Amino acid sequence: MRIILESIVAAAVIAGAPGIDSGAASVLPGFTDSLVTAGLSDATAMAFAPDGRIFVCEQAGRVRVIENGVLLADPFVMVPVDPSGERGLLGIAFDPAFNSNHYLYIYYTAVSPTIHNRIRRFTASGNVAVPGSEMDLLDLDDLAIATNHNGGALHFGVDGKLYAGVGDNANGSNAQTLANLLGKMLRINADGTIPTDNPFYNQTVGRNRAIWALGLRNPYTFAFNASGRLFINDVGQSTYEEVNEGVIGSNYGWPESEGPTNNPNHRGPLYYYPHVNGQFGGCAVTGGTFYEPLTGQFPSEYLGTYFFADLCQGWIDRLDIAGHNMRMASVLAFASGISFPVDLDIGPDGSLYYLARGPGSVRKIRYTGVAPLTPPARFGSPHPGFSGRIPKP
Repeated sequence: MRIILESIVAAAVIAGAPGIDSGAASVLPGFTDSLVTAGLSDATAMAFAPDGRIFVCEQAGRVRVIENGVLLADPFVMVPVDPSGERGLLGIAFDPAFNSNHYLYIYYTAVSPTIHNRIRRFTASGNVAVPGSEMDLLDLDDLAIATNHNGGALHFGVDGKLYAGVGDNANGSNAQTLANLLGKMLRINADGTIPTDNPFYNQTVGRNRAIWALGLRNPYTFAFNASGRLFINDVGQSTYEEVNEGVIGSNYGWPESEGPTNNPNHRGPLYYYPHVNGQFGGCAVTGGTFYEPLTGQFPSEYLGTYFFADLCQGWIDRLDIAGHNMRMASVLAFASGISFPVDLDIGPDGSLYYLARGPGSVRKIRYTGVAPLTPPARFGSPHPGFSGRIPKP
């Protein structure tokens, strides 16, 4: 059996108690790693507000705010959650029109009327939620006794729709049925209604019409680039971790396949890596972001590439797509020595920010330009059927 989030909580405490940062990552020549803030408890996800504030989810149900490098004492909001195992407050996203409507969305494990995952919207007023502004957008299926595989990531696509990654609740059969929302990528409108152009809209009823793709085990993180390309990080069981290209209506094969597949009905991963030690192995792919900053800070060769992290080995690698063609991709080492990275994001200053669950800190990696870049490369394993283009939903 592979390591899951609940089994590393004790190790995270040993690695560094909240408020005590365990130190900088090892980075490439020409880059520096620095502390933004510490003091977080069991952090799970983060997102940048348009004005540069960082909002961080703590598993116990608190949304914390970092403003000008300071972790504010009062949370933006606190919701009642079941935080056992991999449950709790797991995802956060800002509305594309946040500057005008002030909407913020979260994904968490609700305790009423039953234990289930939920997507809820709040209206922000400064650094706190407006009392009584909460609106439940989507209540997912009731959870079984297993506390792992909840997914939780939330992001808006360039189509203005809200996407959510949902785990299979440790039951692989969930991933292959259209009768529930587990083991899927979901797509809903910002008000919680379901788009009629979702791929299975006419094959399903009710909330199951929100299904956009299926066959996933635990898509804990995913990311869009500016043109709408979607990469989905799916946490594997015993063999491989996957970075999948998100394509509408796809079946990613779990539990019938993990890693590469010869099944013509399944979409294999763009890149996969084994469960071994080292910079190109690990146990859980967590965190992903494209380097497309508003203000470029890294060398030009980084533009458009995809950063992703591994929870157990504590590294950040990057998927470099030559000429933006999915047929030619390589993976390069970028950083290591991080205490349980769970999320990545690009800040408005062009730096790469990472959320380290172990010490409860947010840190950033910045380019200083003091040395040439010669990262070691390892060729990945792109799916041979990919054309490098994604059909628009």
